[in-house]
Amino acid sequence: MDQERATGPTPFTTGLTPFTVDLTFEEARRRASVVAALGPEWDPVAVLRGEDEAYALLYSGLDPEQRRTHDMLVAAGVLPGEGPGRAASP
Repeated sequence: MDQERATGPTPFTTGLTPFTVDLTFEEARRRASVVAALGPEWDPVAVLRGEDEAYALLYSGLDPEQRRTHDMLVAAGVLPGEGPGRAASP
């Protein structure tokens, strides 16, 4: 009995050629397309400033109980806190 019949076919003996794709160029092209689509009037600093203003307005005027609840959720990482990089904790 020969070796192949005893152990079964050897993996990847079908004659297929390995195929790999480097997506680095495509990712750079996609990002450039997004920025081009935003147009020259897009101002990222103004957008961030507007987000900061909206965030401050969203949580302004909370009563003491609401403020305690908000602070508890911030401490638990459910809501983002004040300051830079306000992403909520994972």
